[in-house]
Amino acid sequence: MSNVEVNRSATRDGKVPIHGAEAFAAMRKAGQLAAEALDMLVPIVRPGVTTAHIDDLVLQFALDNGALPATLNYRGYRYSTCTSINHVVCHGMPNAKPLKEGDIVNIDVTLIVDGWHGDTSRMYSVGAISRRAERLIEVTYEALRLGVEQVKPGNTLGHIGAAIQKFAEDQRCSVVRDFCGHGLGRLFHDRPNILHYGEAGDGAVMEPGMLFTIEPMINLGKPQVKVLSDGWTAVTRDRELSAQFEHTVGVTETGVEVFTHSPAGLEWPSRQS
Repeated sequence: MSNVEVNRSATRDGKVPIHGAEAFAAMRKAGQLAAEALDMLVPIVRPGVTTAHIDDLVLQFALDNGALPATLNYRGYRYSTCTSINHVVCHGMPNAKPLKEGDIVNIDVTLIVDGWHGDTSRMYSVGAISRRAERLIEVTYEALRLGVEQVKPGNTLGHIGAAIQKFAEDQRCSVVRDFCGHGLGRLFHDRPNILHYGEAGDGAVMEPGMLFTIEPMINLGKPQVKVLSDGWTAVTRDRELSAQFEHTVGVTETGVEVFTHSPAGLEWPSRQS
């Protein structure tokens, strides 16, 4: 789940938490379980399936594995997933409307395992999709990959956003500014905020032990969004398609560890079937 403001539940002293080896081990466990939940959904996301059914499956998967969905009853949110379809940017709420051929949907899952949060999201194609939708998904995945590539000690958080923005805009897409990635660990949302745009050199310098999500939202049209009257669902103002991918990562002594890679190698869009 994306963060849009400095988190009220985060540490109060303004410092970015630094975590040790035990935290990294716990985050591996939480991240892999969240990724397994998304792998489980690959054969499920088909025309005629409802996002409410997908949400039920994720809840049962979490409970069967001794975990809890972090979004369930979070600030009044009533679901175990966010399911964002077509022009929905993020925080789409599951419902009883069937998915239809040609839809694209982002499914965002955060599972709490032994008190630690694994947060990840992925795009799914519903049957055959248009080439422009397929291209948006490919661009968004590559933008995430390039952002993750910038995670290493000595780089600033601005290196992440700059890499994402440059690539997306070079591909004639736009980057949503209203939402950002976030620190996490035992807290769902913590410092630092991770912008998906900006300049290399801006923001805090990355240090080993930092934990956070990178979750760029990329639009085919303009970057502006609006939040609907339900208080959660964010959509593109021009109703153009939007896509998102998300990983939870940790800064290591030499670079980055991604905790939420697909165990089955299914996160890359062309490998889903």
